[in-house]
Order: sequence, then C-alpha cells, then structure tokens
Amino acid sequence: MLEQQQYHHIREHMQPGDIIAFGGNSLFSRWTKLTTRSVVTHVAIVTKTKMRDESNRYFNHVMEATSFNGKRGVMTNRLSERISSYDGDVWWLPLSDASRSVFEQNRKHFFDFMVEQDGKPYDVWQLFGSAVDALDDHPVFGDITYNQEDFDSWFCSELIAEGLKTAGVISGVNASEVTPVDICRFNIFKKRYVQFKGKGKMIRGFNSLTADNWGQIA
Repeated sequence: MLEQQQYHHIREHMQPGDIIAFGGNSLFSRWTKLTTRSVVTHVAIVTKTKMRDESNRYFNHVMEATSFNGKRGVMTNRLSERISSYDGDVWWLPLSDASRSVFEQNRKHFFDFMVEQDGKPYDVWQLFGSAVDALDDHPVFGDITYNQEDFDSWFCSELIAEGLKTAGVISGVNASEVTPVDICRFNIFKKRYVQFKGKGKMIRGFNSLTADNWGQIA
C-alpha cells in the first residue's frame, strides 16, 4: 500500500536495512525505466540512523553505488542531502518484521561486508546486462547480457542484493542480475511503503516476488 509523507515526518522511523528507491529523470534513468518497465531506477540502503550533527539535529545515512557530488563508486551519503537535489521520485521501503528479525541476527556480518565495499568503483556495464534479461538465454547475445557474479565493482542494486544476502534477508540470488525494481519486488518488506518525494507513483509488483534462485540460469 502506497502512502505519501514528507521526509521529516518519517525519517525517525527508518532503520538500517531499509531500502530507499529512486526514480530519476536523467537520460540514463529514462533508459532504465524503459528496459525494466518500472518507475524505479536506483536503490540505496539505510545504514545509520538518528546521527547528530554540530547543531544537534539528527540525520540518516545511506550506502549506495552511484555518481554524486563529483564522486563515483560505492559511497555513504547523508539522505537529506541526497534527496534535496534529486530530480525525481523517492520512496522508503521498510523491512517487514520477519526480515527485520533476520537482519538483526546478522547485523555484524552485514556491516562488515558493506564497510569492505566502500570506495569500490561503479559498474555501469553490469547494470546494462542486468536490465536486458530477455536475451540471457540467447546463444550469442546471452554472453553479453547475462551477468556472472563479479564484486570487484558494483552497480546499485547488485550492491544492495549482496548486502541483503549477507544479512540473510534474501538467498539463492545472483546479485549481478538484480535490477533496482527487482529489489523492490522481493517480498521482504512491510505492506506499507512511503513516497516522500514526487507525485504519487506506485511501484508495480512491489513486495510480490520470492527471492529464490533469482537470476540463475539452470
């Protein structure tokens, strides 16, 4: 169920492991929307919440593989700064109670993994391969569009998928084949999700797919 709220009304309820989904308007974002048939073009994961700045105001951090403020790669960003200049839609996808319980049991493994990825390069070519799934079984083009797992560099949803695997929230997933909207469609979230930037847009297929043997070729 989609709700609309302003960010300052929901930020205190966000927790590590929750997903922030983005739907941009850049040329690359429009291409992603076309190939994945979705309004979602990018995902990040909440890592730290209710941190205090010099004015004693709290803020949240997200980790993502992206280009932002002249940097490119895996990075940690202050969520309020990230969304203030973002041209597009933004949603908060909170983990379900069952997923939250598993995440908390594996919390240390998750954070150890994410810290190890910080600063690694951004992989735009694997993002292309993950989005063009229709040709994965093709005898010629399959080698181009099907991604074997490769974690020397990351695209956004690949990083998030592997992080969620490390946390035990999903399993049996080829992270290098997961698109941004695939993350949103895995049934690991609460039924209620919130759009806090942009006009009301539902994420088609939200919270509807079991992440079992995802992106694997038998």
